Amino acid sequence: MTKGVPSVSVKYAANGSSTKSNELGMRAMQERAYEKRGEQYLLIKSPPASGKSRALMFIALDKLHNQGLRQAIVVVPEKSIGSSFNDEPLSKYGFWADWIVQPQWNLCNAPGGDDGKVGAVGKFLASADKVLVCTHATFRFAVDKFGIEAFDDRLIAVDEFHHVSANPDNKLGTHLGALVARDKVHLVAMTGSYFRGDAEAVLSPEDEARFDTVTYTYYEQLNGYKYLKSLDIGYFFYSGSYADDILKVLDPTEKTILHIPNVNSRESTKDKHREVEHIIDALGDWQGTDPATGFQLVKTPEGRVLRIADLVDDEPAKRDKVSAALKDAAQKNNRDHVDIIIALGMAKEGFDWIWCEHALTVGYRASLTEIV
Repeated sequence: MTKGVPSVSVKYAANGSSTKSNELGMRAMQERAYEKRGEQYLLIKSPPASGKSRALMFIALDKLHNQGLRQAIVVVPEKSIGSSFNDEPLSKYGFWADWIVQPQWNLCNAPGGDDGKVGAVGKFLASADKVLVCTHATFRFAVDKFGIEAFDDRLIAVDEFHHVSANPDNKLGTHLGALVARDKVHLVAMTGSYFRGDAEAVLSPEDEARFDTVTYTYYEQLNGYKYLKSLDIGYFFYSGSYADDILKVLDPTEKTILHIPNVNSRESTKDKHREVEHIIDALGDWQGTDPATGFQLVKTPEGRVLRIADLVDDEPAKRDKVSAALKDAAQKNNRDHVDIIIALGMAKEGFDWIWCEHALTVGYRASLTEIV
């Protein structure tokens, strides 16, 4: 089987510096961010997996305990990222408080649509509880419903900040502009890529000037990993249906996340379910579905059984089961939990899978952010 040769290959020092913790349990990037915890407007530019979620926990706890803020609201782009802000026993590693989110206030885990969740935001604002986690969409609707003033004296933390745009059509950008203009909240903005794939400005220059910036570069992050020795980025060209050629680049022995093309794109066959079936069929003989996780079990010609998570299936019961299995904290350090994840719009930014060895994206993307 021929595998494409990487077009770009980078070697790293693997000195472990970016993952070493100080006496408060903070890694290098988190320590740098925490030094600026007193700033009202803070922009953290730092790569994926550098620990932005935890950096926010440290800063938010200080703002709640020492800076007089009433509550912290963490805003994430999609429900699956909400798990990054689950409870963390920070005191176990040397910090002076733990991060705790009451289950009813992690709205990313709540069933139902945004209507009910907006009501929950209202109840939270009126409560004595300290931390809420919700999606960008829920937050937008909540600001529409309760007005800017309802969020006074609170910390608003926006994860994956590049979703915001200075374009007047971008509701989240408009709301944040209004919050900055009113000047009664603290804002922490976090992003791995401070640019948008469509080249729109994220913030207006005058709003951006009010933010103090913490920058941690990709080079610092990747050089400081303990186990990452090299990074290969390559291209493979095909003609006809991509599903026929996929095994020329998809190695079943590597832990892989595979993003199939958007159904509206030229590369798509317009039948995403058939594409997934075709890929599974090409990998081996289907053995059924694991009842506990919903993963597809596929026996390769060599006799190995692959565990494949299909996030393309739209059926809510099935997809929620698979999604929950991937988020299962008990399996985080189990390398054998899953072998291949097939996704379409899910499992992109903010998605943690420590065992992943190969990310395979089919078809070109209009968004540079997504590619990075």
